[in-house]
Amino acid sequence: MAITDFDTSLPSIRQIQTLIKEKETVEFKLVSGDLIRGRILWQDPHCLCMIDENSQQITIWKSAIAYLKSTPSG
Repeated sequence: MAITDFDTSLPSIRQIQTLIKEKETVEFKLVSGDLIRGRILWQDPHCLCMIDENSQQITIWKSAIAYLKSTPSG
């Protein structure tokens, strides 16, 4: 399998797809130390796109993510 393939058998890919489908609010901690909160719109093998609390779309390279977690809405 090529490294650019989108492997939907991976639990991390399935978890993110579920977060997208359920429109869950998530919090990303980036390796830079930045904290971003919003909803994930889409993912590809390299990036995620999210919309933050100010309705701004942000593309994040997966390699820049330290962790992500679901957060309570509101």
